[in-house]
Amino acid sequence: MNKKLAVRTRIAPSPTGENLHIGNAYTALINYVVARKLGGKFIIRIEDTDRSRFVEGSEARILESLAWLGIKYDEGPYRQSERLELYKKYAEELVEKGHAYYCFCTPERLIQMRESQEARHEPPRYDGRCKKVKSQKLKVKSEKYVIRLNVPDEGTTTFTDLIRGEITFENKLLDDQVILKSDGYPTYHLGVVVDDHLMEISHIIRGEEWISSTPKHILLYKFFGWHVPLYAHMPLLRNPDKSKLSKRKNPVWVSWFREEGFLPEALVNYLATMAWAFPDGRDIFSLDEMIREFKLEDIQTTAPIFDLEKLKWMNKQYLMKKTPQQFTALVSTASVYSGTPQFNNIAAGTATLFQPRIDTINQYDSMAGFLYDPPKTYEHSINKEILNISRRALENLSEWSHDAMEKAIRRAAESMGMNAKDVFMELRVAITGKTVGPPLLETLEFLGKDKTLSRLH
Repeated sequence: MNKKLAVRTRIAPSPTGENLHIGNAYTALINYVVARKLGGKFIIRIEDTDRSRFVEGSEARILESLAWLGIKYDEGPYRQSERLELYKKYAEELVEKGHAYYCFCTPERLIQMRESQEARHEPPRYDGRCKKVKSQKLKVKSEKYVIRLNVPDEGTTTFTDLIRGEITFENKLLDDQVILKSDGYPTYHLGVVVDDHLMEISHIIRGEEWISSTPKHILLYKFFGWHVPLYAHMPLLRNPDKSKLSKRKNPVWVSWFREEGFLPEALVNYLATMAWAFPDGRDIFSLDEMIREFKLEDIQTTAPIFDLEKLKWMNKQYLMKKTPQQFTALVSTASVYSGTPQFNNIAAGTATLFQPRIDTINQYDSMAGFLYDPPKTYEHSINKEILNISRRALENLSEWSHDAMEKAIRRAAESMGMNAKDVFMELRVAITGKTVGPPLLETLEFLGKDKTLSRLH
């Protein structure tokens, strides 16, 4: 990467979904890191020109998710819907230069054209009919139209991708893309080029699905006589079965991960490992550490697998690093018991028991709820005869400690010819309602003798 450039990166999400897509968050992270690494600016632009798919409130949710992740933008948000006159001006400039033309084809005619191409096994592309229409300006006054890019029939268009190297396309295979729609809104191709130029974006870092569109954008830069920015196309995130990450198979909205109790720093850390590796090979590192070590050219082109189980593991590592007070503050945002008088004391006092045993803060209540409310249901029926062994052993204890309880229960089980393991299990189910949970005797230490015996009775 050239440090002499005035570095300006951007993310340009469309407000057409429920929230910020995890793929967009991944791209935003890389753009943010490149800007911080090279002392530049990170910009956000809302590409809201697809009015048919516009979702009310989506922009606010996108910005909220970026803020939650700690990805802070320096400028914006700019909105394409507020810049329509600019796009019209530049589209008409291209028409004047002969690099674009008005197209008056009806939707019916375009459908018929596509069907004929399919029947001949030809790739779908505009056939250039309106390119030959004379007196276009007269027809513009009376007929509905779009403006199309006039792609040269000969030659090639080449660009160098910072991740993938040199990529070349034959111009004859490129479509005469619509750049201005009949409603006056630009398509992605015109809007992105005009905005990236006017906003002086130096690095276009986006998903690999846009590689095929890049030659059209390069042509637009050349037609306008503008400087062409640097391009880098990131590999797309994949499901474990290697299919494209989609909401049909997996959660894809950043808001879902927040609601499920993942920590933002853990999610950012995991996204950072998707196509890039920390130089010393470790998995856990901070955003600041990533900025210090990151190089865009080190991005791998192999599609990374987004593994929810690996993310849960990483989230647990972050939870385990929290102090009892920090852990208490985190689980308080998800726990139904957070309003109870004893919540802070209980959560902080037992933090070390639960931090290694939950993946997300949302799992806290199902694991620790028995501390606040005695269980009302049990995972299996209690064998009272076995339970009485531990109850009698605990009643006679003068010292309420882990070691004292363990010795007493083992002695009692042995004297009754019972397996101590079975006795401990009945005791666990009676106290917690479950067969699996935090260390039993440490839990009883915290509950205290009176509460423990009360539950056993």
